Amino acid sequence: MENQVPQSLRGMDKAEDFYSGYSRHLSKLLDGMDYKLLEQATALLLDKIREGSTIFLVGNGGSAATASHFATDLIQCSRPEKGIRFRAVSLVDNVPLLTALGNDFSYEDIFTVQMKNLFSKNDVLIAISGSGNSPNILAAARLAREMGGTVIGLIGFDGGKLAALCDYAVLVRTNKNEYGPVEDIHMVIDHMVTSYLRLKLSKV
Repeated sequence: MENQVPQSLRGMDKAEDFYSGYSRHLSKLLDGMDYKLLEQATALLLDKIREGSTIFLVGNGGSAATASHFATDLIQCSRPEKGIRFRAVSLVDNVPLLTALGNDFSYEDIFTVQMKNLFSKNDVLIAISGSGNSPNILAAARLAREMGGTVIGLIGFDGGKLAALCDYAVLVRTNKNEYGPVEDIHMVIDHMVTSYLRLKLSKV
């Protein structure tokens, strides 16, 4: 998928101007976030962890990298000495398994086949997708709901089809095809949420 340059930055030939403009664009996107919704999703994560639920993460491309990073950061929020253990699983990390599932089933099934073995009622799926329309992400979200789980979406643009499948649809509202800025903000959300969780749990 083409990673288009934001409209406001086109025609900027000087690197310094482009970089400062890109930074301002990201700041504007962050200012437009629904932080109340993100707060509610974070509270849900805390409740689920205390119940012993597992958080699963999925994504494609850059969003797959974010899924892996987010899972790592969540696990590092654990406080085993206080009985608080984050169970977080990125379903994008086992490359041999992904290629086997893509070959033997279809690319649309690479997450759902894994979930049928691992996902349980009351678990959480964090579905990360710029467009909100990736078939394998939509399939994973549908299955999570069917199995009694909760779906948190990190999505871009207008949310696509994924928004309607989410209990919490966290949107980065920007122009279509601005995948880079959307993925940037999704990564920032990872660090905001996990930094807050570390702060919160340090006081337990």
